[in-house]
Amino acid sequence: MKTKQVSFKIVVIGTSLGGLSALKIILGNLPADFLVPIAIVQHRHKESNNTLLELLQESALLPIREVEDKDEILSGHIYLAPADYHLLVELDHFALSTDQPVSYARPSIDVLFESAADVYNEEVIGVILTGANQDGVQGLKKIKARGGLTIVQEPATAQSDIMPEAAISAVAVDWILTLSNIASQMVKLCHSSRK
Repeated sequence: MKTKQVSFKIVVIGTSLGGLSALKIILGNLPADFLVPIAIVQHRHKESNNTLLELLQESALLPIREVEDKDEILSGHIYLAPADYHLLVELDHFALSTDQPVSYARPSIDVLFESAADVYNEEVIGVILTGANQDGVQGLKKIKARGGLTIVQEPATAQSDIMPEAAISAVAVDWILTLSNIASQMVKLCHSSRK
């Protein structure tokens, strides 16, 4: 598939059951000079602490932080939705919301993906990983409709294939890849767009 030359503004990643190990592989395979900001929704218990961030940071060369309301979106950073808050992309910064759960989830993957598509249109890469519900399908659809690129984890490699299967059946995704190939595809897309 020929990729149009776009300078991507953000990569959004959504995952649920099995997400920690999936994210560790992807983030661990990204180089320290990966500049496009990454925003992640990992479904987790609303009482959860900083353990997720600490475990991910062990694998990643890039700095990871849990988002605070109005945080600026900076190059070369990975942002994690805090427990029990929706994470929204606004122009150059994030917003947090305590609106009702979407697809039984807060943070919701759909909320993150749809807000990123609204702001950045074709300059978004959306990634759906392992998970046991269908959150993220509507958001991935919107990214695709706005001209962004879509990547889904190969369902056979997912701890739970429900979320990737749902995304593939609802959206004509651009790539269906293993975790390490998702990382290399992100690098390829984002590094070639900066030349």
